[in-house]
Amino acid sequence: MLPPARPDLERLAEVRAALPALAAGIYLNTGSVGPMPAETAAAMAELTDYELRTGRAHADYFDEMLQRMAEARSAVAAVLTADVDDIALTHSTTDGMNIGISSIDWQPGDRAVTTDLEHAGGVGGLLALRDRLGIDVAVVAIPEPSDDAAIVAAFDAAIDARTRAVVISHVLWATGRLLPIAEIASVAQTRGASLIVDGAQSAGAMQIDLAATGADVYSIPAQKWLLGPEGMGAVAVRPEARDRIRPAAAGYFSFEHFDLRRESRFWPDARRLEASNYHRPSIAGMARSIGWLSMYVGLDWIYERGAAMARLAADRLGSIVGVEVLTPRDRMVTLVTFRIADWPAQAALDELGARVFAIARTIDPLDAIRISVGFFTSEEELERLAGAVEALAAHTPATMPPRRSLNLLGQS
Repeated sequence: MLPPARPDLERLAEVRAALPALAAGIYLNTGSVGPMPAETAAAMAELTDYELRTGRAHADYFDEMLQRMAEARSAVAAVLTADVDDIALTHSTTDGMNIGISSIDWQPGDRAVTTDLEHAGGVGGLLALRDRLGIDVAVVAIPEPSDDAAIVAAFDAAIDARTRAVVISHVLWATGRLLPIAEIASVAQTRGASLIVDGAQSAGAMQIDLAATGADVYSIPAQKWLLGPEGMGAVAVRPEARDRIRPAAAGYFSFEHFDLRRESRFWPDARRLEASNYHRPSIAGMARSIGWLSMYVGLDWIYERGAAMARLAADRLGSIVGVEVLTPRDRMVTLVTFRIADWPAQAALDELGARVFAIARTIDPLDAIRISVGFFTSEEELERLAGAVEALAAHTPATMPPRRSLNLLGQS
């Protein structure tokens, strides 16, 4: 089912009205947590009320939860252009990354390859293995500007015969750079290494074809670009890699009684990677958010408009004297990272938040500001942000004119 064709501004107005959090400020932090559709919140509230008034123990409610999980897997499969049997639900991106990392029979001296701009949740498992088993974690530096060929060459040099896994992001959380993961996957697989991908900044922000990525394991969250609840995510495992994925955590295989003497009852698909204790309203919320994006808004429109608005933001910010855009214009998706000369990132973000109610975040390792530009972001919002950045760039924290304030009589 495709949404009906409507003029772009009319469509944008309808979408924005369905995302109430956009009224609180210029929402530019979906890369951390996205705005939740009102429809999703209502569905979750309905189930929460049911649990309060009727309880959670009835067998029918458990069976309904399994159906909701199946709906959520199907929704994720559509976003990743994957088969539903490739998908397992998780509690977070980190859960999915740990499933991939812990599935490898690591030995002292084995190597893992990652980048210097990975999120801690994606590579934390590698660092624990380094400290516990003495594996070698090789770090590929991602300089900017750099073309894809240079990055692939750097991975080619780092991936050797000892390498068991390459652990990288599809889109780097710090700079917003899109990595050439299909080319990196080709290098990894020719040397017998698995590719484990953090899709936190890609799923819901850009079109993904799981098979084309070359990833063995691809992990995503619900709460970012899929606009779902926190505490939910999913992991995709390509069929060729499933036989090698053996989760080490206790609590898996928990949704069905089984006879330990009959291992053939193990599901042949990715559902065998699912743990237990999912928050039932959140399962429904994840499925509802992705369904809303797919059927009401339209994924093609989301990808096209989100990318166009991010490029517009990068171009506008890059035109301001004193502003350095760190995100490569030809390798970006929806994140834009920038610095303002003479301004510490946190001080600049505080000013932007107070002056135009911009909701963004800092990237502390780069002393930079990152904005997440969504399909729901308006041109007027970007211009208001750019105007405020322009004002900051013309001053230093010491010379910046004070913000206007309103004094209320009788107030201390």
